[in-house]
Amino acid sequence: MNKAAISGDIIAYTSLSDADKNNIEAAIKQLFKDLKDSFDVYGRIIKGDYIECYIPKPKDALRITLAIKSCIKSVSPDSNEKNNRRIDVYRTHGIRLAIGIGEISRLDLNKGIIDGDAIYFSGRLISETNATSNKERIVIKNTLFIKTVNEEVDRAMEPLFALLDVLISKATAKQCSVLYLKLLGNNEEEIAKTLSLAQSTVNKHSTNLGWNAIDKAVLFFEKVVETKL
Repeated sequence: MNKAAISGDIIAYTSLSDADKNNIEAAIKQLFKDLKDSFDVYGRIIKGDYIECYIPKPKDALRITLAIKSCIKSVSPDSNEKNNRRIDVYRTHGIRLAIGIGEISRLDLNKGIIDGDAIYFSGRLISETNATSNKERIVIKNTLFIKTVNEEVDRAMEPLFALLDVLISKATAKQCSVLYLKLLGNNEEEIAKTLSLAQSTVNKHSTNLGWNAIDKAVLFFEKVVETKL
């Protein structure tokens, strides 16, 4: 039975301040707790800026990927540097993420063992994209990727992922906070209470970030995975 894995690396992490890194670390800690509670996801962070997740139900993979991306993007750097291209790229993209769907041949979460095609697929996609460390100029074309055991599914998802990439790249940190909670299944009243915002403000953020399109994309992904993988 196929499982899913997600690999990801935070963009321009080395350019962030220690305070920003601490804020991201705290956000990821809460993220992994939320994902465990909502989807039984196992997540870990490696060397501060690289994450891996094991997802028992592959249909949840895109929802979880977008939740991770919106969580990271919701942490806005406090940098006062002007014309800092690396910080600007972090604010725009946050993190590069790849979904792998396939066999998991060895799994022992107590020992941190995740082995098989799913984790190889996702890890290889991240390693094949351009790293952003030690580069003065960063060029980001895409930050969402997928590799499965079905090439037809991969081809079908490529344009969808590209559109989601563009949509979320335009979202602000506050909009991403709303998106994160929506992806976890919270309604606008609950989100307003959690973020101490007026419900009308939550609704405005939701509309401006394109929630209806994102929600339809996630539901489409779930249907495709359930029928073809």
